[in-house]
Amino acid sequence: MTPGGPAPLEPQEARRSRELAARLRERIAAGGGWLPFPAFMEAALYEPGLGYYVSEGAIFGPAGDFVTAPELSPLFAACLAHAVGGLLTGEGDELVEFGAGSGRLAAELVAALARGGRAPRRYRIVEPSPVLRERQRRLLEGAPRAATAFEWLDAPPREPWTGVAIANEVLDALPVDRFRITRDGCEAIGVAADGEDFRWEAGPADAGLAAAVAALQRRLPEPMPAGYVSELRTGQGAWLRAATATLSRGAFLAIDYGLPGAQYYHASRDGGTLCGFRRHRRVEDPLAAPGTRDLTAWVDFSALAQAARAAGLEPAGFATQAHFLLENGIDSELARLTEGAAEAGRAAHAQAAATLLLPGEMGERCKVMALARGIRESVRGFGFRDLTASL
Repeated sequence: MTPGGPAPLEPQEARRSRELAARLRERIAAGGGWLPFPAFMEAALYEPGLGYYVSEGAIFGPAGDFVTAPELSPLFAACLAHAVGGLLTGEGDELVEFGAGSGRLAAELVAALARGGRAPRRYRIVEPSPVLRERQRRLLEGAPRAATAFEWLDAPPREPWTGVAIANEVLDALPVDRFRITRDGCEAIGVAADGEDFRWEAGPADAGLAAAVAALQRRLPEPMPAGYVSELRTGQGAWLRAATATLSRGAFLAIDYGLPGAQYYHASRDGGTLCGFRRHRRVEDPLAAPGTRDLTAWVDFSALAQAARAAGLEPAGFATQAHFLLENGIDSELARLTEGAAEAGRAAHAQAAATLLLPGEMGERCKVMALARGIRESVRGFGFRDLTASL
């Protein structure tokens, strides 16, 4: 991502943001002048018709605000197919993707699985955004799908199913609580109105946040000192339980920016990871112009592993994206893509591979975690260096 100031708003964006800001000020007033940050983040991203993910406008890809791995190159889906294909062992196994973005991962993953004779009978997309759902439909209608049927859901499947669930850059968009450590526990950092704008303001932590921070302090090798500011997802466990409640046999793959807890809450990361992105530039003030930029915070994978065990899942591997892709054949997939290609095409694919693999790019910042239920098959991608012990 490119540092710097945010791009100017288009007139339609500015109108939507003003309407959303007015609603948020009303909620702040109704709450006595203070709003918990998860409520602000939820509205900024998902308020019907106004939130970032549910309103019109380019979001993904070079013309949007950020590029995810599937948008960058088909190499990502091709490698993921190696891992997923080995887990689709039953005739009725299927894929369920949470938050499918533009739909590109779905299209390319099914195509890659079909090349290996492993195309699932059904690929379901859990997508709450009507705008993104329509974009996905348009893209997938023209994509080769073999015998795979695509379906869309508003919520996780209700009936028991088997197969693989995928959440690629989804967890980072779940709302977070912000907190500051105090001498006797913690305080919440919420949002107050500042004229037409918004500002951070501390308030008492509710019982849930106080308990979650206290439990986090006990798990860390070095507790966070007084004054330390960060964030955590108190709702992550409930989200994971709902997402996997009807998965009777299979695996859940989480791919996202993140760290083990001891690194996430290290003294050097005072201030947390919360930020916004607009037109590929990092926005330092997440409260400005709500609804017009992506808000994100990295994933605490130690907390995710703990939530998984509570939900009846077992961590089955944890690795950097680079190690995961290398074990799943990115070198051979790059050779396949570039065979017979013009020099410009070969260079573009090589540059995409470098972005996916290099430590300063996605290779080390992004992690892959596999969570399993009722399967004997090992998940491919964690043999080079499994980091589960770091959790």
